[in-house]
Amino acid sequence: MNLKNKKYTTTSAPIFRSFGKFILLNFVIALVLTLFQCAKCFLSSEGLVSILPDFGFSFLMSSALSMGGFQVQEFFDKRIPWIKKPVKRLLLTAGSYLIYSFIVSYVLVILYVLVSVEGMTLGKISWWDIIGYTKMPVAIALVIISIFTTRSWLYQWRNSALETEKLKSENLASQYQSLKNQLNPHFLFNSLNALSHLVYESPDKSAAFIQQLSRIYRYVLDVQQEELVAVERELAFAQNFLSLQKIRFDESLEFRLVVDRMEEYFIPPLSLQLLLENAVKHNVASMENPLKIIIERIDDKLIVRNNLQEKLTPEVEERGIGLENIFKRYALLSDQIPKITKSKAEFIVELPLLRLDE
Repeated sequence: MNLKNKKYTTTSAPIFRSFGKFILLNFVIALVLTLFQCAKCFLSSEGLVSILPDFGFSFLMSSALSMGGFQVQEFFDKRIPWIKKPVKRLLLTAGSYLIYSFIVSYVLVILYVLVSVEGMTLGKISWWDIIGYTKMPVAIALVIISIFTTRSWLYQWRNSALETEKLKSENLASQYQSLKNQLNPHFLFNSLNALSHLVYESPDKSAAFIQQLSRIYRYVLDVQQEELVAVERELAFAQNFLSLQKIRFDESLEFRLVVDRMEEYFIPPLSLQLLLENAVKHNVASMENPLKIIIERIDDKLIVRNNLQEKLTPEVEERGIGLENIFKRYALLSDQIPKITKSKAEFIVELPLLRLDE
């Protein structure tokens, strides 16, 4: 899935969950403004009566500005996401809201003067005084737009981060499943190929091989949907897999598992199968020079080693299968990666043991 083509959720959740909260918020704002204008008026009943018109005006102004700010944010949230065009969004939001605030403030101040001052008419109003009266509402508008803008940006940033993480997880899961899907055909092909040779060499061995293969393939089917499996299950599978190969190679193959209890550790499923399969596939095994495979644990690593007896004309391994497959799956699941050491005598692969709480 291409992250560049993803759609962003741009609509903010309503800031006013109910009409009651809207009224309460603007009531508090109006109360603070009135207190700022005449604190001593709150000390007497006459003072309270005298400031009621101012309180009503402040409440009306605050309600108009806050509702307008919310509507402006909602309008641009649906059209210009913060994530895509932050500068354009900021300029348009701030500009639109300041123009709205000035017009609303101007109109409300004129209405307030006409109502509160006896004999006042439009012709007697000093327009410069009106502009001066709008300074406080515009300052309030700047505070409101700052709050709305910050909230809107944080909301969209959070949604974008969550959607990006979701898409990333889905993409990684898809990649991981694709890698796992490569294993079943690969394993089955190699097993049937080995069986075809064994049928001609020894019919009795081929019957035992088929029985053992059915048990092994049952495990392959069981873990194909798993991201991680317990190491103990993989070791039991490795024991069965090597026993299967023992039927085929007899004394030409020797193996040993030296591990203790490891209930808390996990590895990607069928990792051991790929390593063991590669060891058998790319090395010569004979009674004079048997292939020796050892699986052991050292600290937080599961070590798979075999003596190196490479075939003169090694088979070409398909891309994405084998070691490359293991490396890719570890990269998708953890920051730990396997390590390969090759010398003249040995081929060693170290698989990191993973914990579910890491």
